[in-house]
Amino acid sequence: MNKLVLATLLSMTMGCAVSNTPAPFNIEEISSFNEPWAMTFLPNGDILITEKSGNLILTDQGGTKDIKVKGLPDVAYGGQGGLGDIIIHPDYEENNLVYLSFAEEGEKNTRGAVVIKAKLNIKSDGARLSDIKYIWRQIPKVTGKGHYAHRMRFSPDGYLYISSGDRQKFDPAQDMQMNLGKILRLNDDGTIPSDNPFIDQEGVAAQVWSLGHRNPLGIDFDADGQLWNVEMGPKGGDELNRVIMGENYGYPIVSNGRHYNMQDIPDHDTRPEFEPPKEWWTPVISPSAFEIYEGNLFPDWKGDGFISGLSSKSLVQIKFTGSSAREVRRFDMGKRIRSVVEGPNGALWLLEDKTGGRLLKLTPSL
Repeated sequence: MNKLVLATLLSMTMGCAVSNTPAPFNIEEISSFNEPWAMTFLPNGDILITEKSGNLILTDQGGTKDIKVKGLPDVAYGGQGGLGDIIIHPDYEENNLVYLSFAEEGEKNTRGAVVIKAKLNIKSDGARLSDIKYIWRQIPKVTGKGHYAHRMRFSPDGYLYISSGDRQKFDPAQDMQMNLGKILRLNDDGTIPSDNPFIDQEGVAAQVWSLGHRNPLGIDFDADGQLWNVEMGPKGGDELNRVIMGENYGYPIVSNGRHYNMQDIPDHDTRPEFEPPKEWWTPVISPSAFEIYEGNLFPDWKGDGFISGLSSKSLVQIKFTGSSAREVRRFDMGKRIRSVVEGPNGALWLLEDKTGGRLLKLTPSL
């Protein structure tokens, strides 16, 4: 597809109020994909993009390359499940390791998220995964096709963090015999670090970094190495959390939203023993990914967070002040946004959701 520089006619919202202030960026349409879900940049600037149905695509920043990576395992495609996140190892230039998350079939109509690591082999005639190793699984597999979450990040000190959704089963988020509704911390090979907060407990509890999460679909570290996550609330109550080792974030005991049947859930302020969100949204923004900007192309944005929104069809800007956070702007993107990533030169890159979802590059407007 030819490049198309789109006019910056997007409006900027503050909360729910619409402003006529133009967005401070141009949007360049690069290419489009079939249900794109996540992306990551390789050191040479090329981009790996996952499609939920099970394809991994290698492309470039001009949209001229379109290579389907071979050798992927089968994925359980359907509902919210399929091929999910992709990241590269911090030492990718030496080991060519990539990490993929996806939904996997189990027995008796059950499913669960898994994470694999594999070597990415790129040659002149194509690309392929090899040496695939399964390093993490959601336990237990359950029925249903929702709330896998399975976002991944490497911390500045080299640990692998994985967000694990509650699979729409509620109670597992508080059950330490399950790793659902948790954020997990592992070594890069899937083994468990000896200083994890629940290392002395048996089973999957030793993986847990924090608990009481619903559907954490975005995680990232700020410049100080502090982990933050965004997660979908029920009917209302989407959350941005400062993720602290060993803390309980309260779901489903507390939430600033309601159940979908309109049954009330006690608010966070009724149970101070649970860690409350630093920012929350009702009406919801439906967060799908999260990126803390560290580039120089948008100097005024350095250190700010950006949340891609599904139902809100938006890009939400977050300002951090110490341990606090608040929404400062909301850009109306016109379509559901599935992913946001900072590129190697400081541009922000977005993936639209659904079939035909476009890869978009945001650069400062003149």
